[in-house]
Amino acid sequence: MEVLYPRCCGLDVHQKTVVACIKTPDGKETKTFKTMTGDLVELADWLAAKGVTHVAMESTGVYWQPVYNLLEQLSFTLLVVNAHHIKTVPGRKTDMKDAEWIAELLRHGLLHGSFIPNRSQRELRELTRYRRSLVQQRAQVVHRIQKLLEGANIKLTAVASNVMGVSGRAMLEAMANGEKSPQVLADLAKGRLRSKLRDLEEALRGLVGPHQRMLLQSQLRHIDFIEAEIGRVDQEVRKRMCSYGDALNRLDEIPGMGRRSAEEILAEIGADVSRFPSAAHLASWAKVCPGSYESAGKRKSGKIGHGNAWLRSSLVEVAQAAGHTRDTYLSARYHRLASRRGNKRAVIALAHTTLVIVYSLLRYGRRYQDMGSNYFDERDRHNTLRRSIHRIERLGYQVVLQCA
Repeated sequence: MEVLYPRCCGLDVHQKTVVACIKTPDGKETKTFKTMTGDLVELADWLAAKGVTHVAMESTGVYWQPVYNLLEQLSFTLLVVNAHHIKTVPGRKTDMKDAEWIAELLRHGLLHGSFIPNRSQRELRELTRYRRSLVQQRAQVVHRIQKLLEGANIKLTAVASNVMGVSGRAMLEAMANGEKSPQVLADLAKGRLRSKLRDLEEALRGLVGPHQRMLLQSQLRHIDFIEAEIGRVDQEVRKRMCSYGDALNRLDEIPGMGRRSAEEILAEIGADVSRFPSAAHLASWAKVCPGSYESAGKRKSGKIGHGNAWLRSSLVEVAQAAGHTRDTYLSARYHRLASRRGNKRAVIALAHTTLVIVYSLLRYGRRYQDMGSNYFDERDRHNTLRRSIHRIERLGYQVVLQCA
């Protein structure tokens, strides 16, 4: 087999050690280094002294990141490879054999590196992912508050759609401070919720004990802390997103897409999507497209598989919001699919469509143009009419068509 990279190195990365195997025309050499920064600098110097040009390592959790951070500053061509793609044949397994196997595959050009963005985008990713984690933590605390209210016979969630809105928050704080009167608590309602004062009085008539007040105070403080942290991370993300202004404006035009979702998508894939040859490649990388598993002419599982969970989560949120918009192409596509395939499949299909639109807007610098809610009807007018007439005739009516 042809040798494409005569001077290469395979790294078997662990938490405490890195096993490096260099293969050159002079032979093979293997060394083990610790993962402290000084030891990794020593590894980089050793690779440079041996004239190594290409380095490959497994994507082992987060342990590859310290190695990558140091080596990317030098002139090496780095590949971070999916561990599933480079499993060696069964038999005796050691760290040295693993490193040698990675180097052997790399030497013959049989490895394909994962998409690793540049350092600034990786930092942006960390910020947006941490912000999403904080938002999820806030939702968990809100759920705990709802459970606590149910345990105290308070049915606020049955009347108010958002217990953490302006009215709900005022009532919760009053309860936490010892207020027991349902009339006083209900009178704290604002806006349209004041039209439900009688229902609120009934819902707020409960049995709030001292331990529940203490827990409620703690949970409200917890929410305040999380919201403050979300605000700080938001400021940092917005500061770093200044260079993405045009891309953010384009994505913001997509139905169901908010600024926060646009920021998360750009942080995951970047504004330059030319590294993906087509929208299909991007959808496959994100795993928001059906799986392909066919054998003996029979198509089996169509699971979407594992991909970028953070990107898929953002796309699913956008798809769910777009599916509930009015008079848009995405909404029409969602309802068309949901009626035949169910809600979950429709949401994933709409997430795929959204990602294809994002790719087109970023790759070709286009603006979003909605094709309208009647796109599918206009695309095949004859069959649309035929199906509609057939359904009406089955109800016992006779249909006469007349142009408007």
